[in-house]
Amino acid sequence: MAAKTKNSADRAVHGQYEAYPYPPRDPADEAKRLITGSPSSLVKIEHYVVGGRIPDAGPFRALIAGGGTGDATIMLASQLAARPIDAEIIHLDISAASLDVARARAEARSLENVKFLEASLTDLAALGLGGGIGLMLYGRLGRTGVYEAQALLRLLAEDLTDPARIDSARALLGDLPPTNWLKRNSHLGDHQNAGDAGIYDLLLHRRDRAYRVDEIFVLAAGAGLRITGFIEQARYDPLNYLEDATLREKAAALSWPQQCAAAELIAGNMKVHICYHVPDKPARAVPLLPRSPGAVPVLNDVSPEALAGRLTGAPAISLDFDGVKMRLALPAQAPAITGLVDGERSLPEIHRYLGKAGQKISPAGSARQFDTLYAVLNGINAMLLR
Repeated sequence: MAAKTKNSADRAVHGQYEAYPYPPRDPADEAKRLITGSPSSLVKIEHYVVGGRIPDAGPFRALIAGGGTGDATIMLASQLAARPIDAEIIHLDISAASLDVARARAEARSLENVKFLEASLTDLAALGLGGGIGLMLYGRLGRTGVYEAQALLRLLAEDLTDPARIDSARALLGDLPPTNWLKRNSHLGDHQNAGDAGIYDLLLHRRDRAYRVDEIFVLAAGAGLRITGFIEQARYDPLNYLEDATLREKAAALSWPQQCAAAELIAGNMKVHICYHVPDKPARAVPLLPRSPGAVPVLNDVSPEALAGRLTGAPAISLDFDGVKMRLALPAQAPAITGLVDGERSLPEIHRYLGKAGQKISPAGSARQFDTLYAVLNGINAMLLR
């Protein structure tokens, strides 16, 4: 199916990604590394969308909408190929050039579970492709300076053609005073390290929309969807930023959407929001909770031994989220509990095992400690449930 360019904005975006596929990728690099992230982690999809383990019998279908040059598609397809799951990934993008890069990357990895579709995001309703959603949206506060620079370039370079517009954007970057908001935003880097494609995508994009957290909740509700989690959830908890007792009490009394919005306003540096959605009335509870019957904890990108070793003797985990430092307290049994998380043992089994392993802790005590540990590790994407 050829991409439908319905209006001038569609045509402009189509032309941008035909000339400057984004992010810039070389298929030859697939032999050296797999780019990972969200929202295309299989264990996160099981946790935030499916509410359980995806059965090997399948079938499982995933849509990567606006997949660009393929980071999310290649990651998910590689994970699915490692398990005997009857799966198909549909990679949709408006740009044939971007599709060519993504297709070559899939071929380099001998991935046969991907179908490539040239179409616009605005065609989704007609295509009839639905289900749970993993979504990345730009964050308005964390991209302070971007939209001001875009407005400035519309004044100074809108009448130019490419690549003269890119030359103007690069010249502007060199002329900005240190007081400029873009210059002061140290959390943005595409205009510095992603070449012409990075400059175009950040500063010259003709359909670039950013959202605050409260707007995302409104967007989801309007589509009949419910947000099941943000990545990383610890960043969206205002209690991880506040020390004043009165402020903490006020923040704790807020609803979850209000807490997430407050955390964004406190941090000020969230340049993207990655979140998962399901239909507002899902067939099962999503995501699972630590007290859910049959819940099995699974570690994400780390072994039980390695994580238990890091936690041994540590009263807390210290983190740095783009300049925001957090210290998250750990329960005393954190190493012992973590060492038992193999992706197969259920939580009741873990609690019973600790009671028999000389830890002198009851199942109820173990459950309370796990709740504390899970809040920390889930908040940094280290532990999920299925």
